[in-house]
Amino acid sequence: MRIDLNSDLGEHFGSWRMGDDEAMLGIVTSANVACGFHAGDPRSILETLRSAAARGVTVGAHVAYPDLVGFGRREMNLADAELEADVMYQIGALQALARVAGTEVRYVKPHGALYNTIAHDERQAAAVIRAMRAVDPELPLVCLAASRLVEQAEAAGMRAVPEAFADRAYEPSGALVSRREPGSVLHDPAEVADRMLRLVRDGVVVARDGSEVAVRAESICVHGDSEGAVQMAAALCERLTGAGVTLSAFVER
Repeated sequence: MRIDLNSDLGEHFGSWRMGDDEAMLGIVTSANVACGFHAGDPRSILETLRSAAARGVTVGAHVAYPDLVGFGRREMNLADAELEADVMYQIGALQALARVAGTEVRYVKPHGALYNTIAHDERQAAAVIRAMRAVDPELPLVCLAASRLVEQAEAAGMRAVPEAFADRAYEPSGALVSRREPGSVLHDPAEVADRMLRLVRDGVVVARDGSEVAVRAESICVHGDSEGAVQMAAALCERLTGAGVTLSAFVER
């Protein structure tokens, strides 16, 4: 058994710090690095990329809506041309910084509201796919497992990487429970580790109503900004490797 473990990193802004990138980079196999639209300033992004390169962690572009104030978690209905240009701009900026840091951008994972919107909004999803293909048609797209986006990306000739979330609660439909609702974010390291081992072994996650949801995932995310993120990631890593699961990036660096 093999699985990728990823986290959203590079989200510092000036003197304001978000999460512990150094600790997370010692655990995860892939790093979704902010591109400046929802978080991250050029200097902190470059520092994160250099740390990822030094540790051999694969890097992806964590593209988002232009929403620094809302941390990219507010829905936006952007025109196709605007969304395409925004995505191209973010990937290109990260590619330049990654080159300086001695690494390269190997995939794209949208952030927050953009991630959730394109899981069901085919128009905005198509704009993101077009932007990615224009920049580099070989870049895989990390998608919410069991969403329509997986089939849409594959139909466009793109590799779709289905993803599960260690620290988020699930609806019976396979969607994530909205962050506006209590219990949407999980914090218990042991619970998180047990849930994800079940996912890797059996391909299921228990939804908030107690039902089992089929989830086929190639990568597991632990949000870098979650309370106790490092502890959860460490517990998850220990639980999976102890059960014989190999942690490795879905795209080799």
